[in-house]
Amino acid sequence: MTVLNILVIKLRYIGDVILTTPMISILSRRYPGSRIHFLVNKGTEDVLLGNPAVTSVTCVPRSGFRTLWKFFHELRQSSFDCVIDLTDGDRSALISVMSRAPIRIGFNHEKRWRGKFYTHCIQNGYGTMHIVDYHTKALEHLGIMEAAGNPEIVLSDEEIRVARHLVETMGLEGEPWIMIHPAARYWFKAWPAERFAALGDTLVRKGFQVVMVGSENERELADRVMQAAHEKFISLVGNTTIRELAGLMKHCRLFVGNDAGPMHMAAAMGCPVVALFGPTDPAVWGPRGAECRTIYKGLDCRECFHPGCQRGEQSCMKLISVEEVLGKVSQLLSD
Repeated sequence: MTVLNILVIKLRYIGDVILTTPMISILSRRYPGSRIHFLVNKGTEDVLLGNPAVTSVTCVPRSGFRTLWKFFHELRQSSFDCVIDLTDGDRSALISVMSRAPIRIGFNHEKRWRGKFYTHCIQNGYGTMHIVDYHTKALEHLGIMEAAGNPEIVLSDEEIRVARHLVETMGLEGEPWIMIHPAARYWFKAWPAERFAALGDTLVRKGFQVVMVGSENERELADRVMQAAHEKFISLVGNTTIRELAGLMKHCRLFVGNDAGPMHMAAAMGCPVVALFGPTDPAVWGPRGAECRTIYKGLDCRECFHPGCQRGEQSCMKLISVEEVLGKVSQLLSD
């Protein structure tokens, strides 16, 4: 089967988009002359820029009748041979069918009505394998069965140079330094701020510089970590773009963070990662990289996953001790 004009849809968050890149690499290798277009939510597109397998990246509009009409008109005019919807959601399924592509592949593990919008619906396997491998199942309907590699973010030489200059500006050139990210999309997926502070204090006393990262809307949490700490950390929270952060990850010795986008970014950049997981199973959503360690208590969180946790001091994140995290850090530092 030959497909030359392909649309891939992933309307989720930064980490989710990063985890699609192994599947895209396979698709590009098997169809070297194809054009692979990506449709994502605004704010996630930067992790795909520079990827040689991706022809273009478009952000789906969120509102406005005229804007949406123009979007769907351009979608149909693009004459896609194939749509691969990796989102597993109703909105993306609707976009798939509106494209009028003759081949529309998608997931429907909830067995909702959206399954009728695809010409090929992937059989349920969600939760039984890593999401990277789950994505590659979409390719089986194109006759492609190939093991997926690790996610990647591709930076230009100039972006790498800028990151190196930033490291020098911070006085970290040649210094051992560790990056920490204390935030998560939901509060119950975040390790307590005072434990990140205690972790950072110990690392500083061991001779490491600690650099805290995050977005502007995570500044309040970062301030709480800094206030609880006894040692001095460097904070870049709110001061880097996604691409700049990825560049910095090429230079740090280790990354420690919660189950969130920056954790997947670090793994994709080849940075050693210690990832702290709460209600989400790392066997499905964990970082994929050569040097990744996870801590996961494996509690049954179905009753309290959202909108909040009811376990108090016995929650999955609070059961993770500073000593456990230091142990994983030591393992990677000694490798």
